Amino acid sequence: MQENIEQKVQVLIVGVNINDKEYFNESMEELISLVEACNMEVCGRIEQNLKVVNKPLYIGTGKVVEVKEKAKECHAEVIVFNNELSPTQLRNLQKDLDMPILDRTSLILEIFSTRAKTREAKLQVEVAKLQYMLPRLVGLHESLGRQGGASGLSNKGAGEKKLELDRRRIEDKLTELRKELEEVEQERNTQRKQRNESGIPKVALVGYTNAGKSTLMNAMVDMYLKDDTKKVMEKDMLFATLETSVRKITLENNKSFLLSDTVGFISELPHNLVKAFRSTLEEVKCADLLLNVIDYSDQNYEEHIKVTKETLKSLGADEIPVIYVFNKSDLMLDRLPLIDDNEIYMSASNKKGMKELIELISSRIYTDYIDCEMLVPFDKGNIVSYFNNHATIKETEYLESGTLLKMNCKLSDYNKYIEYVKKA
Repeated sequence: MQENIEQKVQVLIVGVNINDKEYFNESMEELISLVEACNMEVCGRIEQNLKVVNKPLYIGTGKVVEVKEKAKECHAEVIVFNNELSPTQLRNLQKDLDMPILDRTSLILEIFSTRAKTREAKLQVEVAKLQYMLPRLVGLHESLGRQGGASGLSNKGAGEKKLELDRRRIEDKLTELRKELEEVEQERNTQRKQRNESGIPKVALVGYTNAGKSTLMNAMVDMYLKDDTKKVMEKDMLFATLETSVRKITLENNKSFLLSDTVGFISELPHNLVKAFRSTLEEVKCADLLLNVIDYSDQNYEEHIKVTKETLKSLGADEIPVIYVFNKSDLMLDRLPLIDDNEIYMSASNKKGMKELIELISSRIYTDYIDCEMLVPFDKGNIVSYFNNHATIKETEYLESGTLLKMNCKLSDYNKYIEYVKKA
């Protein structure tokens, strides 16, 4: 019996290398991954070296002819350009090539659109898509209208309907979506305020997409929560995580921190997406410590670190202390873990280095703790219970005058109950 395998949309990718740009080839390889993440298949690749981008067409006029011929030769159904096309470039290319055209930005938006699961993420992506469409209406009417029937693109019927909207209707829709998003953001801000008031340190996972942030979070959930329902989705693909998940990690010594998993970064992440996901990314700005998760097995990991740093700077989060977590190091090194100041080489998937990472995190966030002894009267049993739950108890003795606790506790708790501190 013959299997009915859906034929993937064939894509021709096009890139311009301006002045021998560093990491250009890697950027093109990443574009292939983005195409595949959109459930399409690359059938051909065309590149051009230029000193400056051709303003009217992005590529040279002669190259347009070459692209048209190559698209016909490899039976391409869609042409994807490796940079964001201006409204004029999209319109002119659409006219000359007479084929559906996407650029890097619209491709990423498409992936985000298919991956968004929560109401907030869906609203954020929809706002970003409409903001992208607004100045490109003329070119998009012709371009996207043709790809409505292509499998692998999520905007089949819905996309075509959007294209029938005029500028005013899109602006009205944007206003409506922003209001909805503000309501969701208020809920998130309320939750964030409550977390801030709790006084529990906040640790945020950041890094390039597919570096293993969700795997790292799930490894911590396994170790300290032992509750599979608290795990987040992890998958070996770009932008597997769009929603920010926050988990309370309570260590064996009763110390806790809040761990948040965030959307992955990527080179040339569309500005509209960063803007639309600002409320989600606020988790990063509010963190006491960032874990920059890096795929050490990726040959371009240094560029990924650079992109992450630039993105954090654009978010106003570049002053927050960072631990660099070189994940997937088991694919490159024989002995793990390795620790060098604020860097750790480890593997989240097989938990090599997890204990050492926790120690590293603890040394950075638990700086306001103090060793002390408190003698608590027997009628203040609630205070003893509090410290049993919120401090590291090293020894408990029952004396005639009360319960003697030898412990490591928060400085704020020490000051609050200073009257019970045992005098030397």
